[in-house]
Amino acid sequence: MNKIKVLTNGAAGRMGTEVLKAVCADTDLVAVGAVDAVADGAEMALPDGSGAIPYSSDLKAIIDSTQPDVMVDFTTHAVTMPAVRLAVGSGVRVVIGTTGQSAGELDEIAGLCKSNGIGGFVAPNFSLGAVLMMHLSKIAAKYFDYAEIVELHHEKKLDSPSGTSLTTARDMVEAHGGPFKRTESQKETLAGTRGGDYQGVSLHSVRLLGQLAHQEVIFGSLGQTLKIRHDSISRESFMPGVVMAIKEVMKLDGLVVGLDKILGL
Repeated sequence: MNKIKVLTNGAAGRMGTEVLKAVCADTDLVAVGAVDAVADGAEMALPDGSGAIPYSSDLKAIIDSTQPDVMVDFTTHAVTMPAVRLAVGSGVRVVIGTTGQSAGELDEIAGLCKSNGIGGFVAPNFSLGAVLMMHLSKIAAKYFDYAEIVELHHEKKLDSPSGTSLTTARDMVEAHGGPFKRTESQKETLAGTRGGDYQGVSLHSVRLLGQLAHQEVIFGSLGQTLKIRHDSISRESFMPGVVMAIKEVMKLDGLVVGLDKILGL
């Protein structure tokens, strides 16, 4: 079987670096190109020391020269959509880990994949443990009327709340069958301390040096609480899910959103 040719968009970033390591470590995959806005040379050395691949800030040039099967995107929201339009329009499947897409943007990606007859994959979180945490939270949501989410990330994370926490809240509300009950402070001496409100679920975002990616979902009822927590202590935790998505997207005809879909949850 031919190896799946992978292009990494955002290759110089923290997640992009881990993607390249994971691709090099998997015998079914091969890294063929790297793209990043800060590219300052024609080649990027592979992390396993096996050689170098074409490297540029020009996505179209890299796609044209390397003819990848899949583009993995860990960039920023502003960069992702133009990159997806170009990649899918060129017949390249996409695996997107960048968060923040609106419903309209997801619909656009789905339409692009459908019109070009190829697969696409978007996930707010590629950690298998985080996906299971979200799944268990959906199950618990049926039995509690009060819930809050605390998510903690490193100080350089650009968005808040995280895509994972917002997706968790949306799924919980759907499983609950409607909004949760939310206790409002009669006197709020500091604005915003009750967190953001998503249909009764309070979301609290911590951005702090020393954190990576963590989330705790807290359910409350008479005389008891239930806490479901996941901690990513290394970006390596996301890579089994990324590799799984790269392989799965080769089989897809259209867009799939969420790692839970290919885990069978």
